[in-house]
Amino acid sequence: VPAMARRVAVIGAGSSGLACIKCCLDEGLEPVCFESSDDIGGLWRFKETPEAGCSSVYRSLFSNTSKEMMCFSDFPMPAHYPNYLHHSRLLEYLRLYAEHFELLKHIHFQTTVHSVRPRPDFSLSGQWEVVTENKDGLKETHTFDGVLVCSGHFTHPFMPLSAFPGTLTALFLCRPSPLKSNGFCYNSSFPAPGIDTFSGKCCHSWEYKDAELFCGKRVVVVGMGNSGGDIAVEISRVAQMTFLSTREGAWVVGRLAGNGLPLDIMLIRRLNSLLLHLLPRALLSWMEERAYNQKYDHRLYGLQPRHRILDQRPVINDDLPVCILQGVLQIKPNIREFRGSRVVFDNGVTEEGIDVVVFCTGYKATFPFLPPSLTSSPEGDMRLYKRVFPLSLERPTLAVLGMINVTGPQMPVMEMQARWAARVFAGLIHLPPLATMHKITEKEWKENVKKYSCSKKAAVEREYLPYIDSLAKEVGVYPNVLWMLLTDPAIGLRVLFGPCTPYQFRLNGPGRWEGARQAILTQWERLVTPLKTRPIPEPKPSGLFGWGLAGGALLIFAAIVFQRRNPTFLQNQIAEMTFVGISRWYSFT
Repeated sequence: VPAMARRVAVIGAGSSGLACIKCCLDEGLEPVCFESSDDIGGLWRFKETPEAGCSSVYRSLFSNTSKEMMCFSDFPMPAHYPNYLHHSRLLEYLRLYAEHFELLKHIHFQTTVHSVRPRPDFSLSGQWEVVTENKDGLKETHTFDGVLVCSGHFTHPFMPLSAFPGTLTALFLCRPSPLKSNGFCYNSSFPAPGIDTFSGKCCHSWEYKDAELFCGKRVVVVGMGNSGGDIAVEISRVAQMTFLSTREGAWVVGRLAGNGLPLDIMLIRRLNSLLLHLLPRALLSWMEERAYNQKYDHRLYGLQPRHRILDQRPVINDDLPVCILQGVLQIKPNIREFRGSRVVFDNGVTEEGIDVVVFCTGYKATFPFLPPSLTSSPEGDMRLYKRVFPLSLERPTLAVLGMINVTGPQMPVMEMQARWAARVFAGLIHLPPLATMHKITEKEWKENVKKYSCSKKAAVEREYLPYIDSLAKEVGVYPNVLWMLLTDPAIGLRVLFGPCTPYQFRLNGPGRWEGARQAILTQWERLVTPLKTRPIPEPKPSGLFGWGLAGGALLIFAAIVFQRRNPTFLQNQIAEMTFVGISRWYSFT
């Protein structure tokens, strides 16, 4: 964008849209946000009836990442918030963020974007023509110097019904409404040649709100991502029987790590990331798989996938293994075919009397308002430089946020994408030549294809810390740990050994926040505050401590004596203990 560029269209007022508005304001740009609904929140807004073209969440949804890891980098969540948030709490946080930074006045609610097209002089100006329509039906055409697409990719459900032979006559399950008192309807939004003989009902997780309609039924849930696991567990509590069908299986981990602390707080650390690059990945995968299998054997429970645990994101679910153990939920392989009310799986096993099939099979990334040329790749996916800037554009004046899945919290990543894009739009950062960006993108894709059998997954999946650090370097806010250790050891040690909370990216450089240092120093206080609901006195020093020291000295003396008689014994024991210790430490720190 030329240096004089000021106006930027922000499409969507969810978490990424709000971050974009703020980042544009920080860089002296003029954001104009268009939101099709009547409120902010995007994905985190719960509605009883899902709206076509909008994201949808179920009633019981909680975050999979903890509050200290997923907050915006200059706006910590309130200390009294629980560590894992219900969707209503997350929406409340987004409202606090919008009010604190006065973002609401920049949003045009109930305004739909119909088209975003480059102006005739795009090669010179980089400007866009945006056509919108408000709630009164008034259409307007605007000219913008930049466009930030923040409409999300959880809006158009993907139903792989064509994988099954025949033509569709099954009904689709919907929420009860005045027009559909029986709770079922034909849903023309899912054209699906397939499962013609199935006499039950079908729905997508996009439609799912709670388990009420599944009481006493026999249900098959297809797809074992985070939503599939959550929905299968919830349905299993009221259904007669629930089957979770998975093509590849998954590593399943809970939200809790050692001492009951949030998993991501303990795992996403710079030291752990360093170990991932220094030690053999196969060894680390074996160590971590061994640690998780000690809690419940993934092979025994029918969960074990083909891939190693460090190669793909695990499923976050606290209750799935317990439901399997209780017998209310069974893991099944991929579905081969439907025969009336029977479902036949790939291993030849048939389950009779299936009432409902819930497809938790993901979403299609669809942006009908964008030029078709932007989705010109063979897979129909946008080729994006660092998952932000389309490679098919002559001028980098349009950015797409959130088109990525990371092994960690999503909101800090989208905020960093917004910071980078805003500085590019403001002319403060210049992207490499187009040929260089193509080479970098192709290299990243080829590296990811080795981990993922699906090319679309290879395009969007990234490791959290390496990815957000790469963007931080582009923005100029990557924390210099060595310098911090020399100049501010209290912060340097926490940045290196502690959780990689988003505040680290506000310690220096553009957008520096004065409160970042204090936020890092107090992050553990905010973590434990919601847990301290019952006062418990601190334990008093015990006389057993002295006896423990004496006993330890005696053991050391005995070991030395035994070592003299058997020189290799102590060496072997230390080696084994060290290996086990490293295994446990890596899994829970």
